[in-house]
Amino acid sequence: MVEIVNRSTVDFVDKLGTDLTPVNAARVSFDKHQEVFDADKDQKLLNYLADNNHWTPFAHAQMQLRVTAPIFVARQLVKHQIGLVWNEVSRRYVSDEPTYFLPTVWRGKPIGGAKQGSHGEVILPVAMLHRMNALMGNSVSLYTDLMDIGVCAEQARMFLLQNMMTSWYWTGSLFACARICMLRLDPHAQGETRDVASVIDQICGAQFPHAWGALSKAWTHG
Repeated sequence: MVEIVNRSTVDFVDKLGTDLTPVNAARVSFDKHQEVFDADKDQKLLNYLADNNHWTPFAHAQMQLRVTAPIFVARQLVKHQIGLVWNEVSRRYVSDEPTYFLPTVWRGKPIGGAKQGSHGEVILPVAMLHRMNALMGNSVSLYTDLMDIGVCAEQARMFLLQNMMTSWYWTGSLFACARICMLRLDPHAQGETRDVASVIDQICGAQFPHAWGALSKAWTHG
């Protein structure tokens, strides 16, 4: 029986800095430094920096996350490269039985001649769901059988499906995280990537409430 999940996960691992980090990075131009965040003047400074795309102060604050998502989602998100580093579980070295992803809602094709995106909901016939389960089961069975007869994991993995779950460490600047959320929380972004970005948004907001508030306000109203 293949293990199936219906959501991605994002876990907070670590961070570098506080809301004072971008403040002090900006004020170093005047050789200024402070130890306590001023909710009035420092928030105004953060808002000004974000509104005017002065992004370098926000790059001194860093986030480290552990994301678990299906491969087809990971291959969309890995396109975000600037200000970020990515280290992923490798099926060259790991040969445990894979977990697969299936959504709870199946979206319909886009309308109006659009080439990407989705519209509405499609109810799948039971027979289609049975075919999906059979395909996932067969892929796992073939994968394990190949390794049982001595085929290396790095070749056997080619028969695993794009909805297999993978996991990676994702580390980068607060500004890079904001760019992910700005692009992936857009209503036109793929739903599964929006789900990941939504959790990143929540985590960054909890860790850097003032700086993230300024960045999110800028991308929402920019």
